[in-house]
Amino acid sequence: MKRTVLTLAVVAAVVAAAAAVTLSVLSTDPAPAPAPSRTPDGRPPAIATSTGPFQAGPVAPPVSGSYLGAWVRPERLTESGRLTAMTTWEEALGRPMAIVNTYRRFDENFFNDSDRSFAGRGTTLMLSWAGGDTRLVTMGRYDELIRERARELRSFGRPVLLRYRWEMDRPNLRAQMWSGEDYVAAWRHVRRIFTEEGATNASWVWCPTAEGFTGGYAAGFYPGDDAVDWTCVDVYAGSKYATIGQLMRPFLEFCAAHPAKPVMIGEFGVARTWGTDQRAAWLRDASATFKANPQIRAVLYFESDPTDNKGPTQQFQLSDDPVLLATFRAEIAQDPHYTPMTKTRPAPLRQPRK
Repeated sequence: MKRTVLTLAVVAAVVAAAAAVTLSVLSTDPAPAPAPSRTPDGRPPAIATSTGPFQAGPVAPPVSGSYLGAWVRPERLTESGRLTAMTTWEEALGRPMAIVNTYRRFDENFFNDSDRSFAGRGTTLMLSWAGGDTRLVTMGRYDELIRERARELRSFGRPVLLRYRWEMDRPNLRAQMWSGEDYVAAWRHVRRIFTEEGATNASWVWCPTAEGFTGGYAAGFYPGDDAVDWTCVDVYAGSKYATIGQLMRPFLEFCAAHPAKPVMIGEFGVARTWGTDQRAAWLRDASATFKANPQIRAVLYFESDPTDNKGPTQQFQLSDDPVLLATFRAEIAQDPHYTPMTKTRPAPLRQPRK
């Protein structure tokens, strides 16, 4: 998704792109039957069923259930606007968010006053960090910048989720990513520098798009179980309406092959274009799918109508529709499956001085 975010400290250039899987017209074999999207009793299929133990880094998953988080776009793009937006969202849902997502350019400082306010109340931050040209990264062009960010993270001290160059599989990023191999090399280069600087208080979140798994090219960007703490996907019912289980089935199959990694839904949303009834049904199905796949341990809604994404297929805000807000509150926010972070959040890490 392409978003308009805080000019002060929350910036990302994100454009959704779909990847199509096409059958050859020359083939004489019948098309394979699609995988069922429901079990015989009508429930979403259980695919990613691992319950651990998980190797998740400093931000451990809940003992059971799932954390709930969000990105909430402020009406005013200021620090106070960001705090107000999140507070209003949480009051409407009747609970705090366990995780707050925020976006950063590659050359932008990680933390500001609003981040420290969220962290001070026990919320875990997820830094969606844009990254740079992968080949320039591995050549060492940005090493000093990376070290500065690592030292900033170390000084922050608290455990955070670091979603380095999320949605790297998007077609519009290919010129910057070069290839899956280049992305993996850059990921490992950056993480090595963070370790050298003592910035070990981040869980590294690898997060392609659902379309990338459907198209068969997202997995080529995977840095490996030894370099990833959480696996993640961004999934939307935007210009195409399908259940979340259908949209992310290939991703869940990937996760099932990596049972030691907890799963995060880094962004999910259903577009305004589908109307209240279909959107409400989609949210109910999303919650059922999350519960059917216990490897999913964190889900974050994308509560935003980005001003630079024109049209209702790119608008995902729920809070302006009372029926949808009530559905989200009943089916997700107030369901005990979505554990508040404060019950199991690890204590802040104390990093050694250098």
